[in-house]
Amino acid sequence: MTQPLAYIHPNAKIAENVVVEPFSTIYQDVEIGEGTWIGPNVTIFPGARIGKNCRIFPGAVISAIPQDLKFDGEETLTIIGDNTTIRECVTINRGTKDKFKTEVGKNCLLMAYVHIAHDCLVEDNCVIANSVQVAGHVHIGESARIGGACAIHQFVKIGKHVMISGGSLIRKDVPPFTKSAREPLSYVGVNSIGLRRNGFNDEQVNLIQDVYRYIFLKGFNTSEALANIEQDIAATPERDEIVEFIRTAERGIIKGPL
Repeated sequence: MTQPLAYIHPNAKIAENVVVEPFSTIYQDVEIGEGTWIGPNVTIFPGARIGKNCRIFPGAVISAIPQDLKFDGEETLTIIGDNTTIRECVTINRGTKDKFKTEVGKNCLLMAYVHIAHDCLVEDNCVIANSVQVAGHVHIGESARIGGACAIHQFVKIGKHVMISGGSLIRKDVPPFTKSAREPLSYVGVNSIGLRRNGFNDEQVNLIQDVYRYIFLKGFNTSEALANIEQDIAATPERDEIVEFIRTAERGIIKGPL
């Protein structure tokens, strides 16, 4: 259902049961899946690919060109997964020739005033609270929880199932399954509550805690910690994910407890 005061370009591909409220503008080369609601005063620029059953609230701007001086007009995309909610005044810029897309996964919640810059990847089931500012080329892992008013430096990688305190400045990579807070951003424990809510059992949580004791609490440098983890702790998907994440962290990882 399209309200008469909304504008939809005739070449946009809109499923029949999408609702577009008044004063919204949808440009050409946009695709919107079944059951999605587009609130009033939303602007959706070319290159947007929006999934099924999404909700996009007033003032949101989806797939505007990147705020990147190197952008040269290349054709790129903004992809929004099914069942994702985008609240008031969120801005999501499309990609550049680096990755040619910016992508937000399924079942995500982006609260009001979040900015997702070009070439970012936000995996499924993430919650990003109000006014979080995400610079270009950032990768946010599945089921991450990022508190309000955080600022994330470009090229940072944030692991799966993390919890980051509101107001944090995130300059380094944040390993999976952790909680982090303070300034500078530091490890403050394993996100045990979040993990159990997502189906991790006590044995898995305890193993993750053991791994991070080697990383942050036993006085090893990073290379020593990883070597000892692989020697002392039996391989599991969680152990291996932590080790691989830290070993490949191009920006380095957050600090240990202060």
